[in-house]
Amino acid sequence: MQADHRRLGRELDVFDSDPLIGAGLPFWLPPGAAARHEVESYVRDLERRAGFQHVHSPVLAKRELYELSGHWAHFAGDMFPPVRLGDDELVLRPSLCPHHALIFRSRHRSYRELPLRIAEIGPMYRAERSGVLGGLSRVRAISLNDGHVFCTVPQAGEEVAAALRLMGQAHDALGVRVRSYRLSLRGDGGEYAGDDDAWDEAGRVLREALEAAGVPYEEAAGEAAFYGPKIDVQVADPAGRESTLSTVQLDFHQPAQFGLSYADASGGRARPVMVHRSLVGSFERLFAHLVEVHAGALPPWYAPVQVVVLPVAAAQDAAAAAFARDAVAAGLRAEVCHDGSVGARIRAAAGRKVPYVAVIGAREAPRGEVALRLRDGRRLPARSGADAISLMARVVAARAPGV
Repeated sequence: MQADHRRLGRELDVFDSDPLIGAGLPFWLPPGAAARHEVESYVRDLERRAGFQHVHSPVLAKRELYELSGHWAHFAGDMFPPVRLGDDELVLRPSLCPHHALIFRSRHRSYRELPLRIAEIGPMYRAERSGVLGGLSRVRAISLNDGHVFCTVPQAGEEVAAALRLMGQAHDALGVRVRSYRLSLRGDGGEYAGDDDAWDEAGRVLREALEAAGVPYEEAAGEAAFYGPKIDVQVADPAGRESTLSTVQLDFHQPAQFGLSYADASGGRARPVMVHRSLVGSFERLFAHLVEVHAGALPPWYAPVQVVVLPVAAAQDAAAAAFARDAVAAGLRAEVCHDGSVGARIRAAAGRKVPYVAVIGAREAPRGEVALRLRDGRRLPARSGADAISLMARVVAARAPGV
């Protein structure tokens, strides 16, 4: 049977749903939230090291904001209807980019600040039809790893290339394998914002970045965003179905719409270009993919529980509790399990895909030792608790794909 995140995700307590919340609005359970928080922390740190500054912006805005950005004209069918509050019509945002454009516009900017890189893991909302909703892969409330780079036109090519490199780094750490790269361009039909020259320039920059990266790609007419072309990074589930996980987009339209400008070297005003990029896409779609490609056995560094501690008998309870406390103090996610036979508890941990099981029996406890069992069934020789914690912590710190 192919791994299906809708089944595995519920069995492993990653997420669930309830009719009182509604279709396409899953909630994350503690194990899933623990894994998600670990990946969020990693992504934020990766972005920070790459020069991004993190922001928070509201999930609501006036309808006028999306009329200005172009979303209302080109994307209203995928947005929730406005809510009237006094004289205002407030809309749940379908995208973070208009808010980030306003963050750029909120201060006087100089060419010396460019490229200005801002990022946010922020909620956004899409009014998806009930027939297309499913598990975490297609939802109405989306937590997007989003980022925008405001730069000069000559800087845009390197910023796109840097985004592709950063994506590759994140994908390697998460165990994501890219199926293909797609250059998504305008089609003959549909409504697109901006002029032909801007579209041609944006397409040229993205094409050159892909060629410089040395990755094969295909061009797809009609798959562009309404405001500009994009690179779509495609992944496949175990059944071979493709979906877009990560994107890089180049946008001349919204900087013009919002009147964005910076002081150039001559003291005049110039308009930046906007690079949209998402390293791992939405956390909902990301974890739908990760649960499936890893068949629920997430790499140790972001596994919900990294070690389960099993005292063989009540006499070892104190030693097990002390080992678990030391593991938590070392940054590991650990828990103690008492109920049932040792064999049943080992099988339960295997069913939960826990990377490590630490068994403490009458022989190990007096020596301050544990016997480690790995998720793949291997048994390691008994070792001191400190050595066991050090071994697990090294694997987690290295973000190794396996135990």
